[in-house]
Amino acid sequence: MDNELFDYSAIVDREPIRWPGGARVAFYVGLNIEHYQVDRPSTSIFAGTAGQVPDPLNYGWRDYGPRVGFWRILESLDRHGIRASALLNSEVVEHYPRLIEAGRERDWAWLAHGRNNSVLQAEIAAADERAYLADVLGTIEGGTGKRPRGWMGPALSESFRTPELLRELGVDYVLDWTNDDQPYPLRVPGLFSVPYSVELNDNTLFLGTGLTGPDFVRIVRDQLDRLWADSETSGRVLALALHPFVTGQAFRARYLDEALAYIVEHPGVWITTSDEIAAHYAATRTGTAVRSTSR
Repeated sequence: MDNELFDYSAIVDREPIRWPGGARVAFYVGLNIEHYQVDRPSTSIFAGTAGQVPDPLNYGWRDYGPRVGFWRILESLDRHGIRASALLNSEVVEHYPRLIEAGRERDWAWLAHGRNNSVLQAEIAAADERAYLADVLGTIEGGTGKRPRGWMGPALSESFRTPELLRELGVDYVLDWTNDDQPYPLRVPGLFSVPYSVELNDNTLFLGTGLTGPDFVRIVRDQLDRLWADSETSGRVLALALHPFVTGQAFRARYLDEALAYIVEHPGVWITTSDEIAAHYAATRTGTAVRSTSR
């Protein structure tokens, strides 16, 4: 079937995007904060035991994230003055309230990321999807004090009805469609796509390709440098996707610090959240831009 979720748009043919303060690149950290069920396979570092129940090797590796890795990444974000865009499984509210407390103290942006990362969005029965989405959004609102404005499905999964249902429930944007360097409107009125990355993503870079820490720093620098060049006439978005059980490992900490230092010290980069990017884009499309700062 043909894609009816969004229109084709060549980036060279669009009206220019202008970020606040004259910035050329809008940067946000998409911090995946997830809960995994102990009796289902999921993201794994060793395929040999991934089908076992329980699977101490892979489950324990993932569980390192909320116990240890999250706090190491938090130190780095604080050091560089970065508010995370937290991609939050709603079950984190119950299982890891200490993580919610840390994010609330820092006024993070909270995006809904499904109920957990063991059950994908496409696995939800069609008759149950609206109730499922409403429960996820309501649980996160109750735990964080903020209604999520953005959504990213577990493993970026959706059904064909998900965008329409999300908009009915008050969601403004999704990260699931990783096909652009700029926000763009979906065919559901009032719903936008904001750039996310499955390539500039620690899971893909470190686990999928086996890159080293210095490789990671170089790739982040290369991404920003090229987006900066591309943004001479129209703004771009730099999204950095992090997982606490990956970048939160001790031997990777210094390289995340180096990458973030390069970004925040670069002139003309708006250090922001995905919420603010979506709000600014939506407002400027209707002629009312939001105010913010860049550096």
